[in-house]
Amino acid sequence: MEWFSGLLGTVMNACYSLLKNYGLAILLFTLITKVILFPLSVWVHQNSIKMVKMQPELNRIKIKYFGDKDKISDEQQKLYKKEGYNPLATLVPLVIQIVLLLGVVTVIYRPMNYILKVPQEITDSFIQVTLENHPGLDPASNSLQLSVMDDIRNGDPELVSQYLAVPGNPEEITSAVDQIREFKLSFLGLNLSWIASNRLGIAIIAPLIAALSAWLLAVVENAANVLQQEQGWMGRYGTMIFSVALSLYLGFYVPAGVALYWVASNLLAIAQQYLLNWMISPKKFVDYEALEETQNTLKELEGPKKKFKWNDPLRRRVREDYKRFFSIGNKHLVFYSESNGFYKYYAGMIEYILKYTNIPIHYITSDPEDQIFAMAEKNDQIKAYYIDMQTLITLMMKMDADVVAMTMPDLETYQIKRSYVRKDIEYVNLCHGIGSYNLTFRKGAVDHFDTVFLAGKHQVEEIRKQEAVYGLPPKVLLECGYPLLDDMRRDYASSSHEAHEQKMVLIAPSWHTGNIMESCLEGILDEIKNEDYRIIVRPHPQYVRHHGPELDALQLRYKAYPNIEIQTDFTSSSTVFEADIIVSDWSSVAYEFVFTTDKPAIFVNTPMKVMNPEYQKIDTVPFDIWTRNVVGDTVETDHIEEIGPKIRYLLDHSEQYRETIQNVTNEYVYHLGDSAEIGARYLIDAVFRKVRERHPEMQADELKIVSREDLAEV
Repeated sequence: MEWFSGLLGTVMNACYSLLKNYGLAILLFTLITKVILFPLSVWVHQNSIKMVKMQPELNRIKIKYFGDKDKISDEQQKLYKKEGYNPLATLVPLVIQIVLLLGVVTVIYRPMNYILKVPQEITDSFIQVTLENHPGLDPASNSLQLSVMDDIRNGDPELVSQYLAVPGNPEEITSAVDQIREFKLSFLGLNLSWIASNRLGIAIIAPLIAALSAWLLAVVENAANVLQQEQGWMGRYGTMIFSVALSLYLGFYVPAGVALYWVASNLLAIAQQYLLNWMISPKKFVDYEALEETQNTLKELEGPKKKFKWNDPLRRRVREDYKRFFSIGNKHLVFYSESNGFYKYYAGMIEYILKYTNIPIHYITSDPEDQIFAMAEKNDQIKAYYIDMQTLITLMMKMDADVVAMTMPDLETYQIKRSYVRKDIEYVNLCHGIGSYNLTFRKGAVDHFDTVFLAGKHQVEEIRKQEAVYGLPPKVLLECGYPLLDDMRRDYASSSHEAHEQKMVLIAPSWHTGNIMESCLEGILDEIKNEDYRIIVRPHPQYVRHHGPELDALQLRYKAYPNIEIQTDFTSSSTVFEADIIVSDWSSVAYEFVFTTDKPAIFVNTPMKVMNPEYQKIDTVPFDIWTRNVVGDTVETDHIEEIGPKIRYLLDHSEQYRETIQNVTNEYVYHLGDSAEIGARYLIDAVFRKVRERHPEMQADELKIVSREDLAEV
């Protein structure tokens, strides 16, 4: 700040030389800085208008992908790039204001250096005299130069003679004393060197006026600033409260001259806001009708907002569980689940570990209603914790465990990081699908895991090729299989599924852009509505959530066809297993159906769901693409009339497809029926390995968990 303060001091010196009044010089200095920075203010104003102009489209993105935070973030970034919007632009004025304030504070604390240009050696000598005459002064105080000026301006002849007698050039010393005597520090009856916390009395007016000006600026910006107008209550009034409190605090502990600069800056900012609105009116660029419409739609989706409670029981529960998690030392195995629906991916492995070992299961979930809490009440070996997504970030940074297992990808890539506390934790990504990692996961989704459990050989091939292309160190890839598929196959095998006289066609679209519901559903229904089929349309839950009116219209249109049913209740998956054929696009449910029931599928080639734009860098065709014509058939959206004959053909040749599907399943899915045991035994092994690495002297019985030999016997 030394160089920058010197620059500001030169400007302040010029202002004082012109006006011969310190207060007026500060006002002129503030005006000059506003004029110099005006082009930047214009740019920020335009950027703010651009943000509000985009808001209807941003709202539409939130509506379309409601609940899918990652997709919303991706689409927002695309829109920002397209519109040339920089989200950080709104921080520029704040940063500049802080830097300017720091510079002005330095100048006002050291007027002898920066405004009067007194030589440094004379300044140091004057300060030494002041310290000798005022033993209570702190030698490290910022306000020593102000104390010097107070002494000289008070005019005590004996004291002034001490300043005149300091070593150095007598002419320069006399000139410095004369400059200080003539320096007009008062403005409207207030000494601008006074600090309210030291003097109180009339000096208290400085922080009060500074706070009042901050409040007035906040009121004006809430009413006239295009971006601030669109903020929520907390954004508008939280900023106001913070600004007023900060102004009051700073004004109390800095010289009144700084408070005067702050007041002038705030008042000029008010005038500048109205000038900018006159020059570049937001009303010419923002479609406020569309903005209001999309805001109302979004509010309907979000439902009534929960009122903030200082003593919210869920917040309290998070704090208690967070504290309880870290109160337990020597944690061996931790699972993380995003919600209750993810337990199905862990169920078989956890059951195996509970049955055959004494390893405590530390299970973190971001769902307060997760079934794991009821299980933990019945089994002391399960330690369950509710940690919301925000607190999870900190918890993961402080993680202290031997093994951490999760289905969530993108470790280290986004907000969830590896532990900063322990570098030897083994992070395991558990399989939750049999599709392509290269196509349906983001680039680098599992790069920062130590071990990845994989369903089939196609996934192993893809990850090894990714490591080769991007020069990544090899990970441990466990040929595990897919426990959820095993569970579904067992459930299906144990259920009764007699042949239907009237064949059942299940239409189960995905949720990505351009899915069957959005592109060609009515075309499909029109092609097969007169066939002797029972037709079940089972939209993705997210589609049901966002498109209630469209579904009502769809039901009304096909009301005359009793064989067509639009299902919006997803409590049971029996429909999926009962169907004779499935029609889908890129939904994973199609593969779950095919590999569970051994029945074929029709895949509609809607726009492909691609999470990794670089998937073609890997020289292997994704499983989700090449299998479409093996376990069923495909239809193009512009040839939807072909779907009827293809459905009939697949139903007529279902036994032939059954054999083909079984061959694909046996070849590409590891350890059918045993995947949960394979995964559980690896996790148990990993815990042993980590414990022995840290405690090589310990014997198996000291570990208080079953030995590998006993486990092998089991």
